[in-house]
Amino acid sequence: MTARPAPRWATLVATFFGAGRMRPGPGTWGSAAAVILWWAISRGIPANLRGIMPALLALAATAIGIPAATRIVRATGIKDPQFVVIDEVAGQLLTLAWAPVTWKSLLLGFILFRGFDIVKPPPIRLLEKLPEGTGIVVDDLGAGLYAWVLMQVALHFGLLAR
Repeated sequence: MTARPAPRWATLVATFFGAGRMRPGPGTWGSAAAVILWWAISRGIPANLRGIMPALLALAATAIGIPAATRIVRATGIKDPQFVVIDEVAGQLLTLAWAPVTWKSLLLGFILFRGFDIVKPPPIRLLEKLPEGTGIVVDDLGAGLYAWVLMQVALHFGLLAR
């Protein structure tokens, strides 16, 4: 039996509107797209909401990303397609929650998240074993959480002073 193609909405979400099709390193492009998007939209968000908004956006990316990634997995038969980058978007946004929107914090958040996403320290690698889209997205949320902790430590100790 031949798998049916994934619905267009799932492809758009999973690839984050095509960022996942960029080469080399689609995950890096997905993370960069999330950072640029957050920088752009943060300007229109009241300052008192800028802390929580990336966390809410990460939650939204997770809520729609898991079913989208699941549809892609089922359509392609690939356990974790590289072009699915909505997981990087969710993890990257989580990393940036409650951080100032400055070039230093955006750059540090990007570097920290990509590092943890690539290395996948314990127990993050175990999260990949969850089924379909859940495993794809949740391991990146784990990487985002690790990166968020280090970001908050850097902020607490003033390592990102202007």
